Amino acid sequence: MPGLLRGVARTAVVAGTATAVSNRVSRRQAGRWAQQEAPQAQAQPAAPQAAPAAPVAPAAEPDDMATRLDQLKQLAELKNQGVLTDAEFAAQKSRLLGS
Repeated sequence: MPGLLRGVARTAVVAGTATAVSNRVSRRQAGRWAQQEAPQAQAQPAAPQAAPAAPVAPAAEPDDMATRLDQLKQLAELKNQGVLTDAEFAAQKSRLLGS
């Protein structure tokens, strides 16, 4: 029974981390698209302007190395699944490692 509980707990942690990373990537992509659309909206003043997206609060940075390693493993899994591009993976990796 302890092995089953450990497996369930690990799956919950993996799923939670993957969800958090996926949401963060989605918010960043939405921000990039909004920045790309902003110059186009200024070039066409007759077009109705969309309301600006609400600023996203920065996520809390992990303090311990174990958490960083777990998140790095999750990033690698997302990259291997094709969810993250090489550039997105590199950016998230450097953010996690603080370099």
